[in-house]
Order: sequence, then C-alpha cells, then structure tokens
Amino acid sequence: MDTFSADGLTFEVTDLGAADDPAIVLLHGFPQDRTAWNEVGQSLATCGFRVLIPNLRGYSPEACPRSVSRYGSPRLVADVIALLDAAGVDRAHVVGHDWGGALTWTMRRTHPHRLRTATIVSTPHPQALAWGMLRTGQAVRSWYMLALVLPAVPEHVLTRHLARFLERSGLSAERANHYQQRMRSDGVARGAVNWYRRMLFERLRPPKHPRPPASQHPVPTTYIYGRDDPFFSVDVMRKTADVVRGLDVQQIPGGHWLPESEPDALTENIIRHVASVSTD
Repeated sequence: MDTFSADGLTFEVTDLGAADDPAIVLLHGFPQDRTAWNEVGQSLATCGFRVLIPNLRGYSPEACPRSVSRYGSPRLVADVIALLDAAGVDRAHVVGHDWGGALTWTMRRTHPHRLRTATIVSTPHPQALAWGMLRTGQAVRSWYMLALVLPAVPEHVLTRHLARFLERSGLSAERANHYQQRMRSDGVARGAVNWYRRMLFERLRPPKHPRPPASQHPVPTTYIYGRDDPFFSVDVMRKTADVVRGLDVQQIPGGHWLPESEPDALTENIIRHVASVSTD
C-alpha cells in the first residue's frame, strides 16, 4: 500500500514486511511525519511484522483540511481504523509517539476490539497529564500547547523557527531541518496546529465516541518514556501507572524524540511487549 482513503481524504502510508505477518501500526506525533519511524519500522519488518506507518491527518498533502472541526479525535481515530480496513487487518499492535501516543490512548478506550496491544511512547495518560497541570510544574513544560492554539501566529513560527526549537529540545539538526521543511509544504503547518486547536475545544466539550463491545477485555498496554523528556515531568509519567490498571511501564535513556534518538532501545521494548502478549 502507498495510500489509503478516509473521510474524503487521501493519506500516504509506508507498508513494510509481508502482508500476512502480524501487523504493527506506528503513529507519529507533532511535528513529525512517518519518516520518524524509519529505523524502528525497518527493524520491526526484519523481525517478521507487517509495519504500517501513515502520515496522519494534516501531514499528508491530500489530507490537510482547513477547518479545525475536521481534526476532532473521533475523525483521527477513524483515520487509523480506515487504514486497518484498507490493509485487511482486523486487529493490530498499535504504537504511538507524542500526538500518536494520545491517539493510541483514545483508541485503547474506544476501539479495543481492533487492538492486539497498545504501546504509548512519551505521552502520559490524559488523566495523569490533567493531574500534573494542577499539582506539578507540568503547566510550565506545556506552555507551547497554549501558544499553538493562537490564530495565524503558530503557522508563521513553524515555517521559520521550528528547527531551532526542535534542536534545543534534543532532536538532531538533520531531523529538525527535515521537519522544518515539512512545515513549509502547503497546508501542513496549519494542519499540524489544528490538532492543538481542536484539543482545546474538546477539553471544554468532550466528543462522543462509539461504545466498545461490552465483553471486550482491556488491551495489554505498555508505556515507554525517556528519562530526560523535557516536555513531560517524571511525576506525570509515573502518575500514568496509577491511573491505568495493569500498565507495564518502561523508562529508557533519552529525551522526548525516542523514535529518532533511541530506535534500538525502543524497538527492543516494543518487541518485548508484543512477544509477551503473544506468549500469554
């Protein structure tokens, strides 16, 4: 597969490995794209998985709607479900980093019947993050989230100064410059920040999601975070284990950009989690 369709939009996707291998979906975050998972994806395919890596809504050239309303979480989840359907995959191991991690947390709750396992990288559980905003210094670390919901200004900043910000947060110059160039593609900067703008709206008015099957068991879930993540406090990341029953938590060296900076350690933990569930 090179593309798939959802909601009248066309999404780019990287499809690695054999079609009949167990499927793993890798979801990128902000301001990344599918290339963030290049090394991890190749390693997983070599280990016998079919790896699907989409450019998410707002990042694919033909999937950058202008309206903020089209970036609601039910639509973002539906995009991933459409990918599974197009690939002929009933259930997949889903791995998400940053915004992709937030999307995985949501899918774990709304579509557990489509997930074999969930692996969330860096992003704390939403309840833990809300707790941290009031009780720790997390609000200071999250200042950029509020800045990104402003009109017009974020797009201007992302297309001109993003690389400098990313390098200061620990990303390599090569990857930072790549994402800087991506933000200059038509509609991508606007699409990327529309995730944040819609998030603010949904905090005030939570959306309705379909109810999962009543008999569905909890999805086996692991949470992997970098020891030196500048965007999330250790308190919030540890709190995630308190709000998610049966959660497997793994701390690894590194900061926030683990798919790019720590691909070997991340791949090892993904395979360990998937293999442990398969053995069970």
